[in-house]
Amino acid sequence: MNPNLKAALMALTAFGLFASHDVIIKVLGGGYSPVQIVFFSVLFSFPLAMLYLLRDATPGTLIPVHPWWMAARTVAAVITGFCAFYAFSVLPLAQVYAILFASPLLITVLAIPILGEQVKMRRWIAVAVGLTGVLVVLRPGQAELELGHLAALVSAICGSFASIIVRKIGREERSVVIMLYPMMANFVVMAALLPLVYQPLPLADLGKLGIIAVLAWTAGRFLIAAYNNGEAVIVAPMQYSQILWATMYGLLFFDEQPDRNTIIGSAIIIASGLFIVLRESRSEASEQPVLRTRSRPETGTTPRVSPFLRRDKRGK
Repeated sequence: MNPNLKAALMALTAFGLFASHDVIIKVLGGGYSPVQIVFFSVLFSFPLAMLYLLRDATPGTLIPVHPWWMAARTVAAVITGFCAFYAFSVLPLAQVYAILFASPLLITVLAIPILGEQVKMRRWIAVAVGLTGVLVVLRPGQAELELGHLAALVSAICGSFASIIVRKIGREERSVVIMLYPMMANFVVMAALLPLVYQPLPLADLGKLGIIAVLAWTAGRFLIAAYNNGEAVIVAPMQYSQILWATMYGLLFFDEQPDRNTIIGSAIIIASGLFIVLRESRSEASEQPVLRTRSRPETGTTPRVSPFLRRDKRGK
């Protein structure tokens, strides 16, 4: 099989699993706080993380090389995971994805101060057009904005910040360090808050939380394999397949049908993101911040995709 085709299929599988993961979060979000959902998701992810740690033969300690950047990334990851879980709990799936799809636009902007990336006019126009698409989805002044919309926006912003930090320090930090700190922080923070919101969990719901952890971990491994096997310019756009899963799952399980503004806004955001990906793939001088960063919000429950696992065939 062609490596790029294999990578595309792996990425599609990953994002299909992530979408299934988000459906279970939405189901559980009707009865439990995001604090409780995040806590147990991370708790059930620890055995999988330990297996990952045992397989890592890279020499070194768990002390970060860049402690301040790692601290910033960890805080951003904790906020991202909580806000994403909350948004999925209270908003239609398609709306949440549409807002999270703004991440490539935000990464493009954040790459300027953090990576020293040079962004030319065409990419600036794409960012402006994409952010207009976000406004189309949100419809400020026409529809009542809920706390869930703010949570999705915060998740997109903090997730982009966490991703761009990995791009900055990923060559020097061990992958286990990059993965472990957000997991530990999520566990500690959510454990501290858990007594305030805890609801007894029947065995069936406990099993759903375990499934969330397994789906997130499996999807993360598929995404790593996709980046290992194919070019980033092929893998990165596959994230937009989630809008199809969201539409199908929304109709099947939640009687949700994307409204016209969500469809139009999503199309604008996706078109802008694809343009940025294609521009980065053709730019020899670019740091490729969008191509080389992960295309899912950080939740602390999945292995982190390193932006340095594989260079594409053009040597980037």
